[in-house]
Amino acid sequence: MSGCELCLAVLFLCVAIAPRARGAVPLGLPPDADTPADDALAELGRQIFIDKRLSADGSVSCASCHLPERHFMDGRPTAHGLGGRLLTRNTPSLLNVRYQTSLFWDGRAGDLATQARVPLLGPSEHGLAKEQRVAEIIRRDDAYTAAFERLLGVRKAGLSIHDVTVALAAFERTLLSGDSPFDRYTYGHDATAMTSAAVRGMALFRGRAQCASCHHLGQESALLSDGDFHASPLPLPSSALKQLGALTARVAALRARGDMDTLNALVASDRDIAALGRFVVTLDPKDIGRFKTPSLRNVALSAPYMHDGSIATLPQAIEVESYNRSAQNYRLALTEDERDELLQFLQALTSH
Repeated sequence: MSGCELCLAVLFLCVAIAPRARGAVPLGLPPDADTPADDALAELGRQIFIDKRLSADGSVSCASCHLPERHFMDGRPTAHGLGGRLLTRNTPSLLNVRYQTSLFWDGRAGDLATQARVPLLGPSEHGLAKEQRVAEIIRRDDAYTAAFERLLGVRKAGLSIHDVTVALAAFERTLLSGDSPFDRYTYGHDATAMTSAAVRGMALFRGRAQCASCHHLGQESALLSDGDFHASPLPLPSSALKQLGALTARVAALRARGDMDTLNALVASDRDIAALGRFVVTLDPKDIGRFKTPSLRNVALSAPYMHDGSIATLPQAIEVESYNRSAQNYRLALTEDERDELLQFLQALTSH
């Protein structure tokens, strides 16, 4: 293991899966109704998560886009794949991903194991063209094969991509983030946890700005997302508008054939297909340009913003959302002080 790889491994252990009581979750998150994590399986998943051998040229791991030191994001407008290829979507954080009922900006995957398969096989992502290739790489590592047999009862000859994604999912379910100033103020009843300006911003967030209509704040916990799909404040690219009929017909044909691998590859590599959003799942024209509500936890650290990473700063994102509200015949005229208060509230959603 190189010095850099050792540092990354230590960082994961310190930041990603810090010890906590089994079943306990940070302040502000829902009670853990999921199956308790198997620590050994999660550790196996962590090792796979940082292993660049699981890419066609040995240059890409899951951690290449989901960096622990960046709250499991990459800070880029859109992700970079195999050979530095520019992908189409902004990298979402994996923190609190265990609570999500659909994955990807368009909700193409219904669980973590299904989601993990997509980048492994994506030509522009990890570039492992066949499921068997993933299993072959794992089988060449005696430590991996011994761990899979011990933890899942799967022998070397029977290892499959499903077993790999199960381990990855076990690790990702350990990535939790809460106990922010907002959580301590709201759920910990610490009146000093947020500034007075942030408290006013929270009232605006809940009230006139109607941010909480999509970014939910519950009585006992808050994921800061409704998990639903809404129209983006950004217009469709002009190139997509010009060929919208051909694009939607292409997606519908792939869905009819059940060719999800090709569709997944196109979403990752074709900007115009990616811009269709939820449509690639439902084939409902009303879902063109609709994307899943992102959680606002750690939003002050997750620039750039939107599904395509085209909004550089948080103040700009507030401006875009405010303008979009007004364009939808909902008057949202914020003063400069109100914008600052809303910004301070969003900054109070940061966990340290």
